Amino acid sequence: MGHQRVFELIAERIEMMFELSQAGKNKSGVSVGSSLIRFRGPRQDRVAGFPVFKTIALGVLVLGVILSTSLTHLNAQEDQPDIGLSAGILLAPKAFRAATKKVLPCLVTIESFGGVGAVQGKIGGIRRQGEGSTTGIIVSKDGYVITSSFNFIQKPRVITLKTSDGSAYLAKPIANDNTRKLTLLKIQNESKTGEAKPLNLNVAKFMSEEEIRVGQWAVTVGIGFGDVNPAISIGIVSAKNRGFGRAIQTDANVSPANYGGPMIDVQGRIIGVCVPLNPKSSSLASGVEWYDSGIGFAIPLYDQSIIEKLKKGKDINKAYLGIQPKPAKLDGSGVKVVTVVKASPAEKAGLKKDDEIVKLGKYIVQDVNQFGTLVGRFDSDSKTKITYLRGGKPMTSELAFTVPPKVTPTRPNPGSPKLSPAKKEDKGKKAQPKKSNAENENGK
Repeated sequence: MGHQRVFELIAERIEMMFELSQAGKNKSGVSVGSSLIRFRGPRQDRVAGFPVFKTIALGVLVLGVILSTSLTHLNAQEDQPDIGLSAGILLAPKAFRAATKKVLPCLVTIESFGGVGAVQGKIGGIRRQGEGSTTGIIVSKDGYVITSSFNFIQKPRVITLKTSDGSAYLAKPIANDNTRKLTLLKIQNESKTGEAKPLNLNVAKFMSEEEIRVGQWAVTVGIGFGDVNPAISIGIVSAKNRGFGRAIQTDANVSPANYGGPMIDVQGRIIGVCVPLNPKSSSLASGVEWYDSGIGFAIPLYDQSIIEKLKKGKDINKAYLGIQPKPAKLDGSGVKVVTVVKASPAEKAGLKKDDEIVKLGKYIVQDVNQFGTLVGRFDSDSKTKITYLRGGKPMTSELAFTVPPKVTPTRPNPGSPKLSPAKKEDKGKKAQPKKSNAENENGK
């Protein structure tokens, strides 16, 4: 009860006592001078005119008692611990274990054998890159599994999967998403024993973009190193739209122990797939250097079109535009086209030298660095609109990105170098000894 209401009740009681003290006796000889104290008996004169000052004094006494009780109760509340907070701390581990148990039927343990060999070096003293058992997430009842491409750096010849019920299968890679470090596998419909059986697997549920909120609990889960029980790590969702808008950042531990495994919320719903990620590098192993640093990433899959593209066996690569940009203004802002590569998406969209790009898709272009980040948000098969200024006049064109062209490294001719024929004026001249590098550097 609030303090204001307490005072209101006290005031009402004192007012009522005052009015009743003036009322005298009732016909039955019962005094009603106070609603708290009543007198009965032959000596009615003692209560017939219950003095006003006594009524007020009694009210003040009652007020003091109530105030004292109220303050004692408030002080006791302040001294007591927050029961809700204490209960939350005690119940949190149970909630994390329950969430992990809920997602386990949707996970598989992946083993791989053979391949071109592991990348040199170890990660935190744990294992070589791409070695050991890892985790995958079932995304369809008929046996498609998504996992981290990091797990296949060795390009293994044999891949096996084990589901939560202990069933073992062979699997084959279908396609890679090289922008998100994901690989899609397909379970073969035969177990190791050769017995064919229909697949009706438990499918993971991914959270929608609106359901993922910064600050919510995040639990990373991984099954590896021959352990039956999953390893979990607790943190929060630190940020969204990291890694060219493709990744969720977390401070929960993301490491080779859970690459390919899920990051889930406390209800067991999947936030994303744990991967090593470094926006500045496209190497499969890039991002591993941030292991155990408090910076980890997971790829959300609320856009199921990614899975559908991979099911068709088509790799997803970063987008290629085909221009050389420079700042459009002296303060470094804006983007102006310096050159356009022939037969590139930019040329096909109609871009020309000195065009000033002002918008890419729904994004406003600010400067060269930000423009590069915007292009990085698109995949190689993406289509969008590009708006630019030509002679101050705004123009908009359809733009279809493609895969970056392969750069063929030039190799020196292993044969003997060809000697150029001597010039006529050189004929008959005596060959001069060649100066050493030291002599050249000293200008001698």
